[in-house]
Amino acid sequence: MQDIIRLLPESLANQIAAGEVVQRPASAVKEMLENSVDAGATRIDLIIKNSGKTLIQVVDDGIGMSITDARMCFERHATSKIKAADDLFNIRTFGFRGEAMASIAAVAQVELRTCREGEQIGTLLYIEGSEVKKQERIATPKGSSISVKNLFFNTPARRKFLKSKTVEYKHILEEFHRVALANPHIEFSFTSDDKEIERLPKGKLAKRIISIFGKNYQKLLIACQEEVPDLQIIGYIGKPEGSKKTRGEQFFFVNNRFIKYPYLHHAVMNAYGDLLPADSYPFYVIFIEIDPQRVDVNVHPTKTEVKFDDERTLYAVLRSAVRQALGIHNVSTALDFDMDVNLLSPQEQETYRNAVNDKQANAKASRDTSYSPQKARDNRNLQNWEKLYEDPASTNTNYESHTPPDDILEEAYIASTHRQASFTLESAVNKPINHLSPQKQPPKQEEQNRSRTTLQVRQRYLLSAVKSGIMLIDQQAAHERILYERYIIQLEKQKGASQQLLFPQSMRLDAENIATLQEISEELRALGFVFKPKEGQIILEGIPSELLNGQECSIFKGLLETYRHHKANLQLEKNETIARAMAKKAAIKNGTPLSSQEIDRLIDELFACQNPNYTADGKKVIAILEDRQIDSFFTTS
Repeated sequence: MQDIIRLLPESLANQIAAGEVVQRPASAVKEMLENSVDAGATRIDLIIKNSGKTLIQVVDDGIGMSITDARMCFERHATSKIKAADDLFNIRTFGFRGEAMASIAAVAQVELRTCREGEQIGTLLYIEGSEVKKQERIATPKGSSISVKNLFFNTPARRKFLKSKTVEYKHILEEFHRVALANPHIEFSFTSDDKEIERLPKGKLAKRIISIFGKNYQKLLIACQEEVPDLQIIGYIGKPEGSKKTRGEQFFFVNNRFIKYPYLHHAVMNAYGDLLPADSYPFYVIFIEIDPQRVDVNVHPTKTEVKFDDERTLYAVLRSAVRQALGIHNVSTALDFDMDVNLLSPQEQETYRNAVNDKQANAKASRDTSYSPQKARDNRNLQNWEKLYEDPASTNTNYESHTPPDDILEEAYIASTHRQASFTLESAVNKPINHLSPQKQPPKQEEQNRSRTTLQVRQRYLLSAVKSGIMLIDQQAAHERILYERYIIQLEKQKGASQQLLFPQSMRLDAENIATLQEISEELRALGFVFKPKEGQIILEGIPSELLNGQECSIFKGLLETYRHHKANLQLEKNETIARAMAKKAAIKNGTPLSSQEIDRLIDELFACQNPNYTADGKKVIAILEDRQIDSFFTTS
C-alpha cells in the first residue's frame, strides 16, 4: 500500500498559517504597525485604500533593515527577538514569533522598501504569494515602507467572506487607535482613500486620548495610579456620566501590549459599583506594568489573550486603584461595608476615611438645606392630595358640571388644577398628526372628559380611569412606540419632515462615528436630518420636526452610538435598527411635565399604533390595575 502522508508545499503551508494570523485587513495593519514600533520609529504613517482590500501601507522612520534582514523577515519562524526558550518568558516587544510577514506575503502582493541609517542605498523587495519576484538595490529614505496590495488575491474564498467596507474600515481604525494609545511618544497619521482621517502628534497619554476621542473627554478623565512590588497600574478612567451603552472604549495594555481580559474588565466594573447607569460601560485606558516572567503572552497567534500567574492579586489591586481614583475625585461609589480596611495600604486607608467624611458632610448639608425645587414640588403635591378630602361645597369652584359625586380620580384631577402655575417644556407630542390646525378640529366631548380624568404621576406615568379599573401608561415608552412606527414609515417612503435650524450647529465626530455616519447617511436624511461635512466637522443644518431645539447635537451623536449598540447586539435590518435608535433618543424622557393637551395627543397617537402595548424592544407600555386588585387593598381579613 502506498504512503499517504506527505509534506505540504511551503506556499500552501504559509497560506494555511495565514488563516490564524491574517483574518482580515485589520490583522495585517496590527502586525505592520507593531513591527514599526519595534523598529524604534518616531513617526508612523498608515495609508489604506478600499478599507485595506486594495492597499495597506505603513511608512516609518525606524532603524530599517539590511538586505539580508529584509529577505529573512518574510521567512517563517525567523525572528530577532528569541534566541533561547527562556526568552519566551522575558518578552517586551510586540512581534516575536516570526510568522506575521510570512503569513501576509503568502496571501498578498507585498512591496518592501527599507534602508538603514547611515547607508546611501536601500533594498527593494517584491513578493507575490510567498514567491520573490524582484529584489534590487534602490535609493530610499531611512526606515521602512511596506505596501500590502490586493489582500487574499490568491484565496478568493477568504476574500469573499470579508465584510463591507464600513465594517472593515472600523476594524482597521480600532487597531490603529490601540497602537496609537499604547505609544503616545510616537507621531501617527491615518489616511484613507487619499483623505487624511487623523494626525496624532506625540505627547502625553492624556493628550493622545483627547486627540483620538475629542475635546469633551478632557473633562471626563480621571487619573488612575497604583504601585505594589512587581506591579504598576497607571492610566485614565472616565467619570460615570461619560459612560456609554456600547463597548469599544475600554483598553487594557500589559507591558504596552493591548489585551482582552474579561476578568480584569469585571474588576473595573465592580469598582464603579452602582455609579454607572444600567447596561453602560465606562471609558478607561489602563496600563499594567508587570514582570514579564509573571505573564504568558505566547498563548494566541494575535497575542491579544494572555495568562497571569496570579490574576486574583491583579484583580484586587486594579479594583482598589479604580476605587481610589474615583474617591479622590469625589465620585466615590457607595461605601463598601465588606471591605477590610486593615488590608488597604496607608494611602488607601486615608482615601477611604476621606470618602466617609465627605459623605457625612454631604448628608449634613442636604439636611440643612432650607429650600430646593424638588422639595417645593413635593410640598405642593402633598397639599394637592390633601385637597382630595376637602368638602367640594365649601369651595367656590363649581364641580357639579364636571364631576360625578363619587369619582375620586376626577376630584384628584380638579385638585391638581389648583396648583401654582408651572412651567411646561415644549414637546413634539402636541403637534397635530395631520396638516389641519388644532383650531379647525372640533373638540370631542369624550376627549375633553378624558383630559380631566388623566393624571401625570411623578412626571413619569399617565393614570386614567377605565371600565375595568385604572390604566397606567409609561410616557417615555409610549412616545418611543409612537416615534418608532413613524420613523419606520418615513424610512420606507424616504421622506421625513425637516425643520431648518436658524443657527446651524457644528460638531466634531471621532473616526468611528464618522464611519457610522457614512453607513447610514441616506437613512438619516430620509428622517429629516440635513448635514454636510466641512473642514473635519459636521455642520447640522436641519433636524426632524419632532426634535426639540437645543438638543440637536447631543441627539445626533447619541443616535450614532445607539445605532452601533443595536447593530452589534440585535442584528436587525438597517431600517429597524435606525428607527429604534432614533425613537429611543428623541422620545420625551421621564421627568418631563406634560400639559393636558400634550397628554391627550400622546394617548391618541399611542392607540393609533399597530402595537401600543410594547415598545420596539419589548418594554411594556401599558398596565391595567383592575378593580378587584384595587378592592383588595381595602379589604380586611
